[in-house]
Amino acid sequence: MATATVSLSLVHASPFLRFRSPCSPPNAPSLLLYSHPKPCLTVSSVYLKSNAAAKPRAITIALAHKKLSETEIVAVPPASEQLSGNFPSDAGVYAIYDKNEELQFIGISRNIAASVTVHQKSVPDLCGSVKVGVVDDPDRTALTQAWKSWMEEHIKATGKVPPGNESGNATWVRQTPKRKPDLRLTPGRHVQLTVSLEELIDRLVKENKVVAFIKGSRSAPMCGFSQRVVGILESEGVDYESVDVLDEEYNNGLRETLKKYSNWPTFPQIFVNGELVGGCDILTSMYEKGELTSFFKK
Repeated sequence: MATATVSLSLVHASPFLRFRSPCSPPNAPSLLLYSHPKPCLTVSSVYLKSNAAAKPRAITIALAHKKLSETEIVAVPPASEQLSGNFPSDAGVYAIYDKNEELQFIGISRNIAASVTVHQKSVPDLCGSVKVGVVDDPDRTALTQAWKSWMEEHIKATGKVPPGNESGNATWVRQTPKRKPDLRLTPGRHVQLTVSLEELIDRLVKENKVVAFIKGSRSAPMCGFSQRVVGILESEGVDYESVDVLDEEYNNGLRETLKKYSNWPTFPQIFVNGELVGGCDILTSMYEKGELTSFFKK
């Protein structure tokens, strides 16, 4: 029987134990185990019996965020502009308490600060304080599991679901609006226009409050930036018009004409009240700062 040496070290103030075998490939993930922080401890080696013919196998155990009961509660400031400094813009799970510290809602978000900002504006009387759990590597499964763990912990402790999470309660979760069809600037590429394409663009952006020129349709964006813009607009509940710049049948020549009209070289492009706001980066920045809700109300 062969023996394999496994080094064990605990880094001071870190909540994790890391195990790595010297026979593992250089890039193999470590074995991660959750631990409460303790003073620095070093163990020279641990000997484990192993089969010499067995191949080394990397194992990774996903780390869990803190329990709901162990998470610090943070007061929600009265001014929405201060929220971004109090809460992270990371993805994770969050729990909102009213001013009597009664739990009202547990949610998940790709941007916790932005979500709390929306809740604080829509239901200020129910937003007294918040607990936040940031999720590392936040794919859909990890976020769902984080939400489930907090929900199960609360139900076990109280015997009931938070009011905002009860079936049919729409206080905290926006209802998905019915999707509008994308606008077409022309009857078809073979139809002779009586006005220029630039004039059609000018009329469109000035006669509609919000217009998003995107790649693909709003139901099936054809690039990540357009998908991001559609997601932000719909999460904010914005009533907007969309135009597919890739539609060469009904929007033939739109891309080049729009670049000249707006003096903006890339897509998507978002217009509000006839003025160009910008593209995906600008809209995302405003969303993360919690500025969009008031901006679209102007």
